Amino acid sequence: MTTAETPALTRPAPGRPPEAVPAPHARVVYRGGSKIRATHVAKLAVVYVRQSSLQQVLEHRESTARQYALQDDAVALGWPATRVVIIDEDQGQSGASAQHRHGFQRLLAEVTLNHVGIVLGLEMSRLARSSKDWHHLLEVCALFGTLLADQDGVYDANDPNDRLLLGLKGTMSEVELHTMRQRLERGRLHKAQRGALFHGVPMGYVLLPTGEVAFDPDAQARAVIQLLFEQFDTVGSLYGLFHYLIRQHIWLPVRARTGPQKGQLQWRRPSLATLSQVLHHPIYAGAYAYGRRPVMLPGASPGLLGRRRQWVPMDQWTVLLQDHLPAYITWARYLKNQARLTQNQSGPDTLGAPREGVALLAGSLVCGTCGRRMHVSYRRIHQPYYNCLRHFVEATEPTCPGVQAAVLDRCVAHQVLRALEPAALELSLQARQDVERERARLVQHWQQQVQRARYEVDLAERRYQAVDPANRLVAATLEQRWEEALRQERQRQEAYDRFLQDTPPQLQAEEWARIAAVASDIPALWQATGTTNRDRQAIIRCLVDHVVVHVQRESEYVQLTIQWAGGSLSQHEVIRPVRTYAQLRDVETLMRRIRELRTGGATTAQIATTLNSEGFVPPKRYRPFSKELVCQLLDRQGLGDERRVPEMLGPDEWWLGALARTLQMPDTKLREWVVRGWLHARQSPAQGLWIVWADPEEVARVGQLLAQSRRGINAYPASLTTPKPRLTGVAGGRR
Repeated sequence: MTTAETPALTRPAPGRPPEAVPAPHARVVYRGGSKIRATHVAKLAVVYVRQSSLQQVLEHRESTARQYALQDDAVALGWPATRVVIIDEDQGQSGASAQHRHGFQRLLAEVTLNHVGIVLGLEMSRLARSSKDWHHLLEVCALFGTLLADQDGVYDANDPNDRLLLGLKGTMSEVELHTMRQRLERGRLHKAQRGALFHGVPMGYVLLPTGEVAFDPDAQARAVIQLLFEQFDTVGSLYGLFHYLIRQHIWLPVRARTGPQKGQLQWRRPSLATLSQVLHHPIYAGAYAYGRRPVMLPGASPGLLGRRRQWVPMDQWTVLLQDHLPAYITWARYLKNQARLTQNQSGPDTLGAPREGVALLAGSLVCGTCGRRMHVSYRRIHQPYYNCLRHFVEATEPTCPGVQAAVLDRCVAHQVLRALEPAALELSLQARQDVERERARLVQHWQQQVQRARYEVDLAERRYQAVDPANRLVAATLEQRWEEALRQERQRQEAYDRFLQDTPPQLQAEEWARIAAVASDIPALWQATGTTNRDRQAIIRCLVDHVVVHVQRESEYVQLTIQWAGGSLSQHEVIRPVRTYAQLRDVETLMRRIRELRTGGATTAQIATTLNSEGFVPPKRYRPFSKELVCQLLDRQGLGDERRVPEMLGPDEWWLGALARTLQMPDTKLREWVVRGWLHARQSPAQGLWIVWADPEEVARVGQLLAQSRRGINAYPASLTTPKPRLTGVAGGRR
């Protein structure tokens, strides 16, 4: 077996960085040089250069220089220097996968195009550390007759012995990758189990050079973090805390982790993501946690491309060490905050945060039939409705009736106000303490801002005074910074003065008296315009754990069970609006009373007034009984037209229309004779319909009068126009 013995070149290879050129090194002696033929030399020689990370590229320069020197070895094997190509696009890329290695993909493309005679690499692990990618390269090289070469020799992928050796090297490279990864992971886990692994600390903390974690040395930064947790206890929601900070112009202290201002304290506008991180991070409770968001490898979940991090529950954290770090809050308070944040999420098993909707029991109302939380919908503006969505979720027949929110909200609100009445004095004192504490926190925050602005002015002044005035290139810049610091100090002082004017630190006596008066009159405070629906919902949730409602489709009466926060229960019954009269419990009593009033001669207006005064209510309960509603009920019972009531006619009495049809004469002519007094008649009490008395003799007389009636004749015999005397006291009639 012959070997090439041409001395290695020491000049920089094309494309090789000058700093990568090593001192004259010994050329690698390639065994298997006899495998190189003229057909191989006629093609390109490709030198593949790769380092696994940017740190290796910057620090392991000797390895990089050795890989670039492979171009000289290709020349020694017989390739002209102009036919040697260096592929180094994959610097800083791991060999675990070819997905993001554009240089490796370019190498495969060149081999597939039959442009490459030999591929040189310092080690086969530089080409690939994945069996899949390595064997893919072997198959392509075998198909197009491309040779492979490393520092141990030249290999032909079509030779069984060489193929076996290359397969073993690829397997060893892949195993070596897993071994290194496991060694690093075990070292990282061991450090995490000691609570000493930190990639950074959140705001309010600093990482000391010794590796220890301490509170931020800035007093204002610590005060703002403490204010966040205290205000969250008050407002109870992430969005409420965010809007409070924006409204009070409170910014968050953040220390830059990278860049020219690394480690310096910066004040940034609050964001929901940052506040969520603060409330969820266990470090503020003094706990060290590792593995809250573990790495998910490709293929761990279908449809994932690359690595993703997902938050996992606390019981799945890899390491949790309580009382290990300085704490702003206790661990019990942290768990309480997590439970509150979970309940603020909108879901079938959570309350959700209090909102501005009209429904006061949103999230707290439970269906008594199936036990699911009832959903709030708005069929009209400011008219919420509680629905049970069981039939939607389980695809079953609707068996849980809904109910209007107003009737339930009124009942629960009344019971809550009754429960708060004995604590009116205590609430008044608590309100005073809360106002004092909040104002003291805000005043301290503004004072610290003004103090910081004054320090910035003093610092800028000292820097300006320390420079030589003749050096205007530097002095001018420092003078501008001094003026900018003075401008910011003036702005902060003016903002502080406006704050003191709008919100004095100490309340006046009349303000304390007004607070005490309002707090003692809880119903007035509940109905005050400044009390929002969000506030009312929060008050109810402080006293009521949940409310169970039992709704029967056939009844307007609703059974309500209030589960109080202390564990006690209270039963209540309310009346809900229903769709039909058949759902009313006293529908038979209502119909009987309407029938009695109608038979007694009452008009529709009189019936409506009587029903309202006696406490009867229509099904939908939007308005009291009216003439129109009474007419509808009368029509349902067949009493809408008095002509259908047999009791309205006495002996020998006729409805005017019926008598006119019997005599075969117009109704108008007969009505005219009634008005003239030619017949005994009366009007019905409700509708005012004419009822005519006519026995057989009267019917005959009116018939004779009709026979002599002609147009233009107004004079008739008196015997035909004088009605027969009618006896008084006859049932159902009157003269």
